[in-house]
Amino acid sequence: MLKKIPVEDARVGMHLHKLEGAWLKHPFWKTKFTITDPADLDRLRESGVPHIWIDDALGLDVVVAEPSTLVSLAPPAAAREPEPASAPALASPQPEASAQAQPAASALALPAEPASATRSMREELSQAAAICKRGRTAIIKMLGEARLGQAVDTEHCLPLVQDIADSVMRNPGALVSLARLKTQDDYSYMHSVAVCALMVSLARALGQDDDACRQAGLAGLLHDLGKAAMPLEILNKPGRLTADEYAVMKTHPVRGHEMLLAGRGATEAAREVCLHHHERIDGAGYPHGQAGDQISLLARMGAVCDVYDAITSNRPYKAGWDPAESIAMMASWKGQFDPVVFQAFVRSLGIYPVGSLVRLASDKLAVVMEQNPGVLVAPVVKVFFSITSNMPIPARRLDLSRPGCTDRITGRESPAKWGFTQVDELWVEGDVLRRSR
Repeated sequence: MLKKIPVEDARVGMHLHKLEGAWLKHPFWKTKFTITDPADLDRLRESGVPHIWIDDALGLDVVVAEPSTLVSLAPPAAAREPEPASAPALASPQPEASAQAQPAASALALPAEPASATRSMREELSQAAAICKRGRTAIIKMLGEARLGQAVDTEHCLPLVQDIADSVMRNPGALVSLARLKTQDDYSYMHSVAVCALMVSLARALGQDDDACRQAGLAGLLHDLGKAAMPLEILNKPGRLTADEYAVMKTHPVRGHEMLLAGRGATEAAREVCLHHHERIDGAGYPHGQAGDQISLLARMGAVCDVYDAITSNRPYKAGWDPAESIAMMASWKGQFDPVVFQAFVRSLGIYPVGSLVRLASDKLAVVMEQNPGVLVAPVVKVFFSITSNMPIPARRLDLSRPGCTDRITGRESPAKWGFTQVDELWVEGDVLRRSR
């Protein structure tokens, strides 16, 4: 049974199901785990979270169960009372496999938490598609309200950031790769979702803690808010901007920063990335021409994530570059990115990110399907074309890190060179791509 208790009543052995209170104050990346470490208990009590939900079917119950302090999710029907107005009205949770099913008519419900176990790319892509679709709707609404002059309430973004962060935790490559496949018309909206996911993934690669990862994700989601203040004829122009138009566009970091200051709930991290994600290590960026250590770590992270998604995405005036080609090009741009941050970024995506077209030693072409952690040059690929015969071959998955595998990647290839226009459909299997839009 799920019960809401004051955080002071928590003890080692309880199964934590959900935390209440301000999202960014939560001390853990995920909930839904049994408290076994006294240090975790101390972190929980010091976090400022007022109440927690526990599941006594999976862990210890409270020592003294005072009726006034315990709220059951599913009391007997005869005793069920309306919940107070302050209680959350959220979707019903899915019961744990080992827990008893809750009655369907539960008066109060909690949001379903993601599974704590990691998932394969194939398993996570389906959920990532749903997150992309929700993210698109949320960003359209936020930017639309900002364009109308309404104050931005950052707290409305937190559930979306949590969903994105949870997906990245389960499989770092799924949502990051899927969000790259935005249409030209959706770029302004899905770019924010993609950068959010990239920021969470990069923060993890840099060894940052759970709170820092979520803060980085929120900053990524809000980094381009200032584009809501840009004239639509400039923002949506299908060709190259004139010098005057570009000067207007360069004001979007300052405009976004002003919006976050005037709004509600924006963190310092979000404001910093919004204002300085176009700065460069060599000082040639904007709006303030910061250089080197003058640029905060978060802004340096935002710069890498923003550029990668921009150059790999289809835009009204150009087709996106292949992911592996983009990594190679970014590595050649001396003075633009922090080298340490960029190296961590490559570790988070792979030298050959998901969706890259690669040539194998066997003179076959393949598309990268999934990364193998710790083996950046040996991902899982789908082989589909013979260079020798210049003909398609039956597609097959190949794990290049598998013991006994004699094939290897010898280089990256350009899909345009081979006339391939449907490479992404090789690694995004089924109808996942359609359901993400």
